[in-house]
Amino acid sequence: MAEKVEEFSSRWSIILASLGMAIGAGNLWRFPRIAGEYGGTFIILWMLFLLVWSIPLLMAELALGKHYQKGTLGSLGNLAGKKFNWMGVFITIVTLGIAFYYSVVTGWSLRYFILNTEVLIGYLFGAGELNQQIGETDFMNTFWFNLSNSSWVAVVCYMVTILAAIWVLSKGIKNGLEKVNKLLIPTLFILLMVVSAFALNMEGGYQGLEYLFTIDVEKFSNPTIWIEAITDSAWSTGAGWGLMITIGSFSNKREDVTLNTFLGAFGNNTAALLAAMAILPAVFAMSATPEGAMDYLHSGSQALTFTVIPQLFAQMPGGPILSFIFFGAFLMAAFSSLLPMMQLLIKNLTDYTLTRKQAAFVAGACCFIIGFPSAYSLDVFKNQDWVWGLGLLVSGIFIAFLVIRYGPVKYKRDFIDESSDFTVANWYFKLMVYAIFFFGLFLVYWWMSQGYSEYPWFDAEGNWNVMDVYSNASIVTQWGIALVIAIVFNGWFYKKFVRK
Repeated sequence: MAEKVEEFSSRWSIILASLGMAIGAGNLWRFPRIAGEYGGTFIILWMLFLLVWSIPLLMAELALGKHYQKGTLGSLGNLAGKKFNWMGVFITIVTLGIAFYYSVVTGWSLRYFILNTEVLIGYLFGAGELNQQIGETDFMNTFWFNLSNSSWVAVVCYMVTILAAIWVLSKGIKNGLEKVNKLLIPTLFILLMVVSAFALNMEGGYQGLEYLFTIDVEKFSNPTIWIEAITDSAWSTGAGWGLMITIGSFSNKREDVTLNTFLGAFGNNTAALLAAMAILPAVFAMSATPEGAMDYLHSGSQALTFTVIPQLFAQMPGGPILSFIFFGAFLMAAFSSLLPMMQLLIKNLTDYTLTRKQAAFVAGACCFIIGFPSAYSLDVFKNQDWVWGLGLLVSGIFIAFLVIRYGPVKYKRDFIDESSDFTVANWYFKLMVYAIFFFGLFLVYWWMSQGYSEYPWFDAEGNWNVMDVYSNASIVTQWGIALVIAIVFNGWFYKKFVRK
């Protein structure tokens, strides 16, 4: 028999859970890289899509979980009915696809924290040789390459983080997730503010802040920046993941959905801006010229956090201390986001027949097995990030469709405004839901039509190019498998998770 559903003890606990879900490695890894590439133009669009895309979806998800007190399969199935229940199954598969490779990022963050602990110890009690190696040689490039390519160290680290997550989540909501978030999230904000303050006070650091908020109107004509803004907003806030459905399922009926959503969403964006305010000023401060800093940022290097930041900190007075703090925050952010991803699977399993501890074990085993290829191969990791990251747009489209089918204003009245003192206008929610649906369809079409691989569909020999990291063929194949599972077993999922 499924165990009795727990509840968060307070509104503060729900907001912390929302922040823990949203503030992940992407805030300290992905966002500063994109903001560094496009500057204030990206910031404007990113904030726009928070209001247009992310907040309406987050409100819809949190309200749904709160209303039905079930996980993604049960809640979305109740809204969709048997005919469209497969959409909820697909959304769940997409989020689990992200969770399985995201656990690898958490493992990387653990390894970098260990490295910076070693650096700090050497700096405080030794000659600081390791810090000198990081600052003066190609040490970090080699370190990152070895860690991200066929590394058993990476495998061990990601297994350790999963075991830690299983241990926390097996204790339940109040004694596990809630207690950990009360420690991690406030500490994370404090650490980010400390690093940002130091970076901004470095000579030349203010130039990084100016660049971050300088708007180049000409960049608005670049369609790539629009894609980057909406996908980062969806990725960063968790909109369309179904994670807020899971969080909502543990909230009581008196919780204010709209207020909690706005607090969590803007809190997440604040953390992302703090991370950018730590990294960009450091890049400007340590570059020979402002032009050199901008040239590097415009390259959009994926290795910004993993190679450049340690090198920059190593050259600063007291840098090992700041680097230790930064990567401690990075580990906290990554781990706090991994927990709700695994909780999504655990909640669905307990809705089925498993106990909480059994479900935690199964969730951990799935992460171990399915996430292993991403931990061992950077190409597999990049492919999974590409496939399921874009899949979030489809998830958002499906949720918008289900809300439209129910009636946006009626949905807002029956689900979102239930026990809410703070509400948004009916026209806003209705307009945004329709915008998500149609704009989402356009974005998926536009993205796929660009062909980010040299051979998007077929390789040079005319074969289906499914093994290419960034090919459309790989995306469509994996989405197709997920849809086949969702549609073929639609009746079974509906019977086991909705009608029971």
